[in-house]
Amino acid sequence: MKGLQRQKSFLGKRAAKAALSMVVATTAAGAAGCLDRPVETVEPRITATIVERLTQSSVDKIDILLAIDNSRSMADKQNILALAVPDLVAGLVNPRCIDDNGAPAMTQPSYPTDDCPAGTKREFQPVYDIHIGVTSSSIGGHGADSCPNSDANSKECSPQPNTTNNDKGHLLSRLDQCGGASVDTYPYGTGSTDKGFLAWDPEQKLSPLGEKDIPNLQANLRDMVIGTGQIGCGYESQLESIYRFLADPEPYDTISVVNNRATPDGTDTILLQQRAEFMRPDSLLAIVMLTDENDCSIKEYGQFYYVGQLRIGATNVRMPRARQECATNPDDPCCKSCGQDPGSCPADASCTNPQGGPALLNVEEDDINLRCWDQKRRFGIDFLYPTDRYVQAFSAAEIQNRAGELVPNPIFSDLNPQDNITNIRDAGLVFFAGIVGVPWQDIARDKTDLSKGFKNANEMNAPIDASGFSTWDVILGSSKTQDGKPLDPLMIESVQKRTGTNPITGDVLVDSSTPNANPLNGHEWTIANDDLQYACVFPLPVADQRDCTNTNLTACDCFEVGNDNPLCQQDPNNGNQPTLQVRAKAYPGVRPLEVMRDLGDQGIVASVCPSKIEAADLDKPDFGYRPAIGSIIDRLKSALKGQCLPRTLTPDGSGNIPCLILEARNTQGAGCVCDPAKARAEIPAEGPKAKAVQLAKEDPAAAKAGWDCFCEITQSKDAERTACQDDSSAEPQLNGQPVNGWCYVDGTTTPPTGNVEIVKDCPANEQRIIRFVGAGEAQPGSTLFITCSGDTGG
Repeated sequence: MKGLQRQKSFLGKRAAKAALSMVVATTAAGAAGCLDRPVETVEPRITATIVERLTQSSVDKIDILLAIDNSRSMADKQNILALAVPDLVAGLVNPRCIDDNGAPAMTQPSYPTDDCPAGTKREFQPVYDIHIGVTSSSIGGHGADSCPNSDANSKECSPQPNTTNNDKGHLLSRLDQCGGASVDTYPYGTGSTDKGFLAWDPEQKLSPLGEKDIPNLQANLRDMVIGTGQIGCGYESQLESIYRFLADPEPYDTISVVNNRATPDGTDTILLQQRAEFMRPDSLLAIVMLTDENDCSIKEYGQFYYVGQLRIGATNVRMPRARQECATNPDDPCCKSCGQDPGSCPADASCTNPQGGPALLNVEEDDINLRCWDQKRRFGIDFLYPTDRYVQAFSAAEIQNRAGELVPNPIFSDLNPQDNITNIRDAGLVFFAGIVGVPWQDIARDKTDLSKGFKNANEMNAPIDASGFSTWDVILGSSKTQDGKPLDPLMIESVQKRTGTNPITGDVLVDSSTPNANPLNGHEWTIANDDLQYACVFPLPVADQRDCTNTNLTACDCFEVGNDNPLCQQDPNNGNQPTLQVRAKAYPGVRPLEVMRDLGDQGIVASVCPSKIEAADLDKPDFGYRPAIGSIIDRLKSALKGQCLPRTLTPDGSGNIPCLILEARNTQGAGCVCDPAKARAEIPAEGPKAKAVQLAKEDPAAAKAGWDCFCEITQSKDAERTACQDDSSAEPQLNGQPVNGWCYVDGTTTPPTGNVEIVKDCPANEQRIIRFVGAGEAQPGSTLFITCSGDTGG
């Protein structure tokens, strides 16, 4: 918590047709594709024809949004992220060269267009078009007075006001949290207004041209991360800020309180322009959140703003009490605020003050630092947006506007119809990664060695032992755990000291009588109802340790004499009082974790508490946020290389897979040609294939895409099929000639169907792909559809 009681100058932190799903197709060699849902052979019934978009792996552009918490205590985490930026950039723009066993080459080419050393190849095809932008967690007070757009009382920027309480969800490129100079962003000094994001363009194909120098790209991104700062709104809205920039159909321009109700007004045209320029409709979209605290995305309508209100006139606001039912069961229908109409609920004497008005919480019960914590039990009202709002934003084609009407989701829309991009991504190309408050041991593949990485989505869902509990049960709880609480007591949000044992490491929670005996969070500490216990802590580098008696510090956790906070150490320069901060902390990141859990394969989980942080460990694989960046790259790499099929496709007696793959494209008036020499076949005028085309034309994206050409991508047969299935090189050949078309490779059959090397990057239970080779790769701007049946002959 970063609260008013701790730092007087800032606000406290805490404060249809056939289930059509999408897929993008482009031009990388050796591409592989997959179905978004299981497919099995069925009887050949025309009336049962099901056509769905096929995920084809070749992605030629990536848009990365770094969503960085800019409230107090975030500077140390931003510094660690800045050190990991080179890994993120290099991992995507200059993929590793590896041999057939996955071992990296002895020397790595310095540029993505350079060839790999003999005997090695790129992990995945380099992406030559990447946008990278930064947003913060600060979007103001949601109608309340808590985070003014301009704070003249901020000492950090004096004599200038602090303007970072409300970054409005806009892209940020500032070099300093107090404003002034900014990073030179795309289009890089052309005389045009900077667009606020970086653009990687090594082939110099963008217009205007983008960045082609890797060190420049890395340095600029580091500066943008640090420039986000740590003097933003203490009621950080990490999730809503991301939603505002990427998905909000009607991002408001201003919000004010009218007749005691928060009222959004106008449209933020600057944001809409930034969104349209940054986010391409057919890119892989990766969102990376960095935060050390839970999300506080307050609903921006009605009277929900009140939870962030600090004063009415000269009077400090205190929240009304909750009815007594809330203490025992927040889900009880009569769990309401004493300020609400009780309806049919029985009278509650505790709800009325001596003057006959609603009873208010006292000062000790209602510290402003805790306004976003445990709201239903404490206040009788949940003031925050449900996390499903963000799950839907990252996965659903339609979301609600201000009026509650379903409208197209901007993430899955073409925001610039004039750019000649007709493909539109689906949820398979949207990923949400969170570097958040959770002990790294809870989510690591090896609780003693983070160099082995964090668990992926499948591993997070797998049982941790014979109990059947999953990692999600450990860190979030479920209907299977006691009272639905996390199995790890460190992940329970609490003011009071917690007890119990971490189920992964076996470490027992201790109090300050045995200081720092718990390696995960030090120890439980004494809190005066204005903060929460920590999920995890980590040592600060010596250079970042701070004397909290220094009144000029923006954030410090050890200023109270006699504290027993595990972040603090006795300072010989201050009478051996524990006022020297030597550790950093993170609180349970419950709400972001819920979103990642509910997104399944789209979610990527990492810890904001690193395993190693000392300069001597800088080159180690588990230094800082390197494991987090590694998990992100691994997941994106999987999408770039081609996703894997969850279930087996059964070949017929001739070895053919009874599936039809259609390629739909807009020829821009050039005419439709289905060239057999390029593994394309014309569609008959009648029959199952013609019906499949008709269903594809009924796809919601068809009208916008303007598809005027449908061809079948032909399945390779006989010796060509064998080469496609067995030759793991990027360009399979037969008798010195390239193989064209597609084939099915399945490493789970006995014996395997094809070379298991081709599917080795798939999960063990999903080592199956549809592989496109040679001219069979989807053409730029096209969309693939698939239909499978017992007989697709035309």
